[in-house]
Amino acid sequence: MSDDLLAPHDSAHTDPPESPPVEATCPSGVPEGARCLRGRDSMGAHYMIVIPRQWSGVLVVHAHGGPPLGEPIASRVEEDIKRWSVAVRMGHAWAGSVFRQGGFAVTSAAQDTERLRRIFVEHVAKPTRTVIHGQSWGALVATRAADLYPKSWDGMLLTSGAVGGLLAYEFRLDLRVIYQYLCNNHPTPDERAYPLSIGLPKDSTFTEEDLAVRADEALGVLRPAAQRSLEQARRLRTLVNLLKIPEAGVIDQLRWGTWALRDVVEKHGGSPVGNDTACYSGSEDDASLNATVLRYRADPAARARFAAETEYSGRFPMPVLTVHGIQDPTCFVEVHDVLRCRMRAAGHEHNLVQTFVDSDQHSYLGDDIYPPLFEALLRWIENGDRPTPHQIADRCRAITPAALPPCGFVADYVPGPLASRVHPR
Repeated sequence: MSDDLLAPHDSAHTDPPESPPVEATCPSGVPEGARCLRGRDSMGAHYMIVIPRQWSGVLVVHAHGGPPLGEPIASRVEEDIKRWSVAVRMGHAWAGSVFRQGGFAVTSAAQDTERLRRIFVEHVAKPTRTVIHGQSWGALVATRAADLYPKSWDGMLLTSGAVGGLLAYEFRLDLRVIYQYLCNNHPTPDERAYPLSIGLPKDSTFTEEDLAVRADEALGVLRPAAQRSLEQARRLRTLVNLLKIPEAGVIDQLRWGTWALRDVVEKHGGSPVGNDTACYSGSEDDASLNATVLRYRADPAARARFAAETEYSGRFPMPVLTVHGIQDPTCFVEVHDVLRCRMRAAGHEHNLVQTFVDSDQHSYLGDDIYPPLFEALLRWIENGDRPTPHQIADRCRAITPAALPPCGFVADYVPGPLASRVHPR
């Protein structure tokens, strides 16, 4: 990837002036006494800002997960603040953008995130510290924003972050071709054939309900194990063994490998993923699988464009703190080995601390998990006191009420390489 793709930018020189946000009624879930502001930036992205009654001076700019496909919906920001009101309860201001463009548009979302930060500074208040928080796919947005605007952020918090790069997305093609090898019903033999690497033809009327019905017919994935036929059980077992995903995650992953992959292909002018050199193992007959499974070669131009959207330098000059569920079925925990290796190669591993939780959740790991992370990150920013996973786990246990389940931090956990989870190329 060319270095100029990751060169710092200053959108202040190109964006038109921003209008100030307006006072708005706070949605449910926002702490009592908080002040809420709403607006739409100069590029059309809706946003919300929430300021607690007693503000710490810290601003948390949130990059949401997804990405949702289709046109952005302004109410999305209400969902985000309900989930992440923990920051406001801790006394920090929170700002979240819906992003101007739906689907897989990382760079424009990073620009929207930076624009929202500037709106806060210009029209609300000047924070003492500014943290960018990326959740799931939003971690890609955060890392892109950190590459483009490194002086804007004092620290970065990545939660359940999708930071695995291209190989993590090629997993979805692996799923499609292996599912088709086993089940041959997406598409069926009498339907129009198309390359599985495009996800789904643009004009297709195939629905998520159709997919669920077919997956259940082939795998019995929506019914209790005792109600599956022997053939359904065999196929499901083979799929799970090959792809190392839980049974409960199969339909969601198939959905992302269909509609989300189609969105990626449409936005990048071709399919950036391929499996022409993948060697699959874990089936009852790997030789037959590898000889028969459908093969696709990535479009080089689309792959380069996709890399420009998703790859990050690792040259982060600010503290970076992460947390991830070890059994996360949506985004494999092994993606964090990619982040660690990339920051090490860039000479910035000293700016990274990674923590892990004994959890199978992705979207939200629990009210007890995030406060010690925010505390540790801000202390690191202020004092240069780089935390350890053990210190964060101890702090979580100290501040978690006895009525809640014990903190799930696993302080000594280290994820394996992503190639141990996704078939390497």
